[in-house]
Amino acid sequence: MSQKFKLLKIVREVGSTTKAVGPSMTKLEADEFSKYDIEVVEVADTDKNALTAALKEADLMLYGGVPITSWMMEAAPKCIAILAQTVGYDPIDVKNATAHNILVVNNPSFEWCVEEVSNHAMTLLLACAKKVKILDSLVRQGQWAEAKKVQKPMGSIYGQTLGIIGCGAIGRMTARKAQAFGLKVFGYDPHVEKWLAKENSITLVNLTELIKQSDYVSAHPDLNDTSFHMMGEKEFRQMKRSAYFINTSRGKIVDEPALIKALEEKWIAGAGLDVYENEPVTKDNPLIKFDNVIMLSHSASYSDLAFSIAPVKIAQEAGRIVSGKWPNNPVDKTVKPRVKLTKGD
Repeated sequence: MSQKFKLLKIVREVGSTTKAVGPSMTKLEADEFSKYDIEVVEVADTDKNALTAALKEADLMLYGGVPITSWMMEAAPKCIAILAQTVGYDPIDVKNATAHNILVVNNPSFEWCVEEVSNHAMTLLLACAKKVKILDSLVRQGQWAEAKKVQKPMGSIYGQTLGIIGCGAIGRMTARKAQAFGLKVFGYDPHVEKWLAKENSITLVNLTELIKQSDYVSAHPDLNDTSFHMMGEKEFRQMKRSAYFINTSRGKIVDEPALIKALEEKWIAGAGLDVYENEPVTKDNPLIKFDNVIMLSHSASYSDLAFSIAPVKIAQEAGRIVSGKWPNNPVDKTVKPRVKLTKGD
């Protein structure tokens, strides 16, 4: 590898402040890249000639809101790794990256997204349980008596069961926070190690049992071939009629028409959603009409502090790679990188 490394950020528009994470590059982020002699170059995907030329020289790629596909990997013979400042990495073709011996690295750093997203999941759960949206609306309209009427039915939180789909770092942190409210926690994750689940007081069950037994179902899986539309009509029909569905992971894990049908036909009590099958949400999305659905703007990972930390963390991962070290958060741990990387610190 050369002394000066080039990191190519593929964006919709060069110089735009619209980024996958945070505002334009902060001084902290820039300083972190400069420690390792990494030069960050932005290229718009609409300029095919410039992009092709830049790919030839790229040692690293950074997801900047544009899907990173197989042809880009084929055009980047020097590329060691593709980095995502986000936890989600579904816009990156991981299978083809592995086939091209390119690492894909995401950013599930405890300091930003694990805390923030788990807080967000609990916020949605509590808001659903206490009917915050509808009660707030009625009180603002001067309908105090009507607000008192719609309180019932209202389940408890203490002693209820939370089912967590996906027991990775965010799912486990959500479980710990839920237990502070007296919730029992079931978990479904075919990949989590049993000792990790036990350490976080999560009782592992199969997906069907989790869905049937839970008073709140909170989704935290990665989006992949297995999780796509994993919550469909069959699953929503199996939920308790008094149960709420919470999603802070990816919209496409849900068959949205099935969720809408579940709400229309009252198979479930309601939902708290931060993500959607198609984003941004349009005015004609049927979910908007439900007063028992809380809808937020894919903002689970956000806080000013978190978004100042996230870019720095991925810059540190880039630094590890160009220093000849294995990254902390490779998506596919089986990949054989194009250069020799040492595991450990």
